[in-house]
Amino acid sequence: MSLFKAYFLVILILLVDQFSKIYIKTNFILGEEVHVFNWFQIHFIENEGMAWGTKIPGEYGKLILTVFRLFAVTGIGYWLWDAIERKKSSNYLIVAIALILAGAFGNIIDSVFYGVIFDDSHQQVATLFAEKPYGTWLNGQVVDMFYFPFIKDYPMPEWVPYFGGREFIFFNAIFNVADMAISTGVGILIVFNKKAFHKE
Repeated sequence: MSLFKAYFLVILILLVDQFSKIYIKTNFILGEEVHVFNWFQIHFIENEGMAWGTKIPGEYGKLILTVFRLFAVTGIGYWLWDAIERKKSSNYLIVAIALILAGAFGNIIDSVFYGVIFDDSHQQVATLFAEKPYGTWLNGQVVDMFYFPFIKDYPMPEWVPYFGGREFIFFNAIFNVADMAISTGVGILIVFNKKAFHKE
């Protein structure tokens, strides 16, 4: 795969990711949800940390995470360029890296810019390029919206550690297009490992 095609894929995913996030931010109040099907909802949340809301504690935790993401994206971008320049890398590897790069970069855009271009989404629909933004540079929150509770309403038995008595939901993560791109890229590397990392 050529460098042009790889970066076209990255840009295409970024556009879809950012369009979906900006649409949600400017049309939904935080926590608002739309039931498309029983097993699929659009549910607007904001995530200031990593997967499942995990975050680095402390006053500068969010800043540290964003800076780390910037370095990670730089490394992934170089990995993609190097894989293509070596000519012998498989398309499986190149597509996987491109997907991971697009997803990582999509969430970084939220973290770097959203705090200074949107106002608060609490009890109101956010405004793009707001006069009073909700945050600062590098402290924006990532927008998530896709929710697929395929199985729910089955309380776990009380004797089950930690989950006992709680409603069982599968799949309970809320995510975005960028997250899907990252997961798909990682999935390709795992499932097609031998083809992605074939010996030259």
